[in-house]
Amino acid sequence: MSETQNVEGPSERMPRIGLNAIIAYVVVAMGLAWLVALPLWLGNGLTTPGAGLLLPVMMYAPAAAVLIVLFVMRPIPKGQRLRFLGMWPLRPAKRVIWMSVIAVFGAFAVVLLALAIASMLGWITLDLVDFSGYREALEANPLVAASGTALPPLGVLILTQLLSMPFAAITINALAAFGEELGWRGFLVPALRRYGTWTALLVSGAIWGLWHAPVILLGYDFGRTDITGVLLMTGGCIAWGVLFGYLRLRSGSMWPAVFAHGALNASAGLPLVLFAAGTRPDPAFALALGISGWIACAVVVIILLLTGEFRRQPALAEPRPRHPGA
Repeated sequence: MSETQNVEGPSERMPRIGLNAIIAYVVVAMGLAWLVALPLWLGNGLTTPGAGLLLPVMMYAPAAAVLIVLFVMRPIPKGQRLRFLGMWPLRPAKRVIWMSVIAVFGAFAVVLLALAIASMLGWITLDLVDFSGYREALEANPLVAASGTALPPLGVLILTQLLSMPFAAITINALAAFGEELGWRGFLVPALRRYGTWTALLVSGAIWGLWHAPVILLGYDFGRTDITGVLLMTGGCIAWGVLFGYLRLRSGSMWPAVFAHGALNASAGLPLVLFAAGTRPDPAFALALGISGWIACAVVVIILLLTGEFRRQPALAEPRPRHPGA
């Protein structure tokens, strides 16, 4: 593997995280996820009352695991914690801001590419004129039927949803994604970076995918309640994890990955809006976390590799410039 370009000087190097702290983080994050999901397993699965509240809580299990490891094992000195995690300072601000913008619209572009790939390979039948699948889903919704009010034109609803995605990505979806990204890209990727860039990206992605097992085994996302659902999620998280990890290492900040994750969550349901009525797209192939998404992510990764982007890794956060006499 070729050496990466790192502008980090010896005096600004971040601490090396020991393997024991990495393992402890993974075990705690996994354990907390299962603990939060336990009421679903003891109840009626994803239909258990309150399930919609437990899922966002589970997304903060990685962040809680980071805090536990930091305060119990103290692998990072207090003065370097925010900088190691990529939370602060936001320097250089121009790089962080532009990488965040690229992250949001880039994630949307990859989701659309995945949808186009799924359509070309016959994994989903789209209806981009009448939006018949969306109409069918709305008519089957008991809340819509009970309201008795006429719905706006479907085109208006679709357009409104599309236009609201960037705002949702950087607000409510980013807020939810923050809990995961603080753990996976904030802590785990730079902690594993000592073993090499690709080891950090692939291993962190695999762990991220396996962490979803408590809800995937209940049918979340893929509708599969066996190991195949977990394997599909793991594959999707490895694919997207490489891109999110790239954003983390290339920007020196966790925030672009947070916004990219928010954009993915905001747009991942597009196949379920644009499919044709009477067809049943298989989430394993049609969703952005499914096989079409793997292909789309691979295309982007190849482009990044050919342009040498993975070799450009700045310091985790550049130190504040020192003024003469300071």
